[in-house]
Amino acid sequence: MSTVALRSSAGKWIMVSAILASSMAFIDGTALNVVLPALQNSLQASGADLFWILNAYLLMLAALILIGGSLGDKLGRKKIFMAGIFIFICGSALCGISPGVTWLIIFRIIQGIGGALMIPGSLSLISSSIDVKERGKAIGTWSAFTTVVTMGGPVLGGALADAGLWRYIFFINVPIGIAALVMLWLKVNETKDEDGDHAIDFPGAIAIALGLALVTFGFLRIPAVGLDNWQVYLSLAVGVLLLIAFVVIEKKSKHPMMPLQLFANATFTGANLLTFFLYAGLGAGMLFMSLNMVQVQGYSQLQSGLTFLPFTVMMISLARFAGGLADKYGPRLLLICGPAAAGTGLLILSFIKQTNGPADYWTTFFPGVIVFGLGVSFTVAPLTTAVMGSVSDHFSGTASGVNNAVSRIAGVFANAIFGALAVLFFAGALQTQLNHVTLNTAEKQQVIAQAANLGNAKVPEGISTDKEAIEKAYHESFINAYAKIMRTSAALGFLGALMGMVFIRGVRKSESPEVRK
Repeated sequence: MSTVALRSSAGKWIMVSAILASSMAFIDGTALNVVLPALQNSLQASGADLFWILNAYLLMLAALILIGGSLGDKLGRKKIFMAGIFIFICGSALCGISPGVTWLIIFRIIQGIGGALMIPGSLSLISSSIDVKERGKAIGTWSAFTTVVTMGGPVLGGALADAGLWRYIFFINVPIGIAALVMLWLKVNETKDEDGDHAIDFPGAIAIALGLALVTFGFLRIPAVGLDNWQVYLSLAVGVLLLIAFVVIEKKSKHPMMPLQLFANATFTGANLLTFFLYAGLGAGMLFMSLNMVQVQGYSQLQSGLTFLPFTVMMISLARFAGGLADKYGPRLLLICGPAAAGTGLLILSFIKQTNGPADYWTTFFPGVIVFGLGVSFTVAPLTTAVMGSVSDHFSGTASGVNNAVSRIAGVFANAIFGALAVLFFAGALQTQLNHVTLNTAEKQQVIAQAANLGNAKVPEGISTDKEAIEKAYHESFINAYAKIMRTSAALGFLGALMGMVFIRGVRKSESPEVRK
């Protein structure tokens, strides 16, 4: 397969189109975190609804992204990439006009289908088209730009939400997607695996989609019905069985969507474990930090978005540099120190109590954001380099799909599990706080029922006693839950560093069509 230089005209068009398309998908996640309070008020959504709005997209992405990667390898990377972009912008436009929560969740599923075809296509196109000597730098450039746009998402989301225009978070994808489609159509050549088979692993796709959906549903039902409920037991049990069935299907399939022989490579296995732990911690940490700032600390949504600017500046400055270091010295040290620093940043952020709002930002949130940002900046590009460098070009789309699927699965589990945990932590702390407030049993139950709305909890109508004390109890309880969630997220960052220490070794491109054993 012929490759092109990064600085050539063809190389630049590949990079620009890949970055534009990827940015649409990534901006949705971070911008949506910031606009959730506005969306919650506008659509009268509960706390569980919010997690479903996030998870409907992530769920489809996680379930189908593996098929998206292998489809690109088999049928043509550019073709599948363009199909994904088209579906994604259609889903985005529909999300923008959705009349209520249920429709928004349905349209987010369409977005997820598009994203599953689109996201692995960008990295696969880069890995299979750019000269091997410049691949780390190209991936570092892709990581830097997409992460900058991703981290710029909260600023844009905050500004639009404060102006009452949260729907434009979805509409903005349409012109970006059209521009990427035109570039790909006119300027980028098709690449695909000419030697591979073209069969699609539908049993595997169905097993992982249903398995993830049921596990997610089980965790999201816990706040509503409690842990000791047949709905929770049944959905979690069947979901886990389907995920086990997925592994069995992949082992026996002649055309697996996730070839298990890839995991014979310790670096590939370790990089994906690191991805799972780090992205679960990162996703939960960023979501709850945004909710804390807006719903408890008194930040506007724009101010909340602006707090991530230091993170963005570090990504601009360091991601490409980190990719170059990984090319020169190997990714191992960066993949130990980076996640450890990110975990330390999340730990620092967990100690923040009630503040005086944005005026206290520099002495409260800022130090943790800096340490967290440094860790992520030195991790993203080397992690991608390690994954893509541990397999041959033959498996580039599949490897990209597996790694992206792992990061999205991490996001699904983080939102489902941490969402359930946050409500349980909030309700437990609230019961303690309410011991100091005069309420009868029925009123107390009404007040505690609001725990499902987390930071958006409001004093129920009909309760006139000690409203200020109840509101204070809500704030204190949320901060208590926030601290526990952030510390759990930090522990996941440290687990990621441990995976880097145990599994990651020097990475050389495999010459075989399989993997380096």
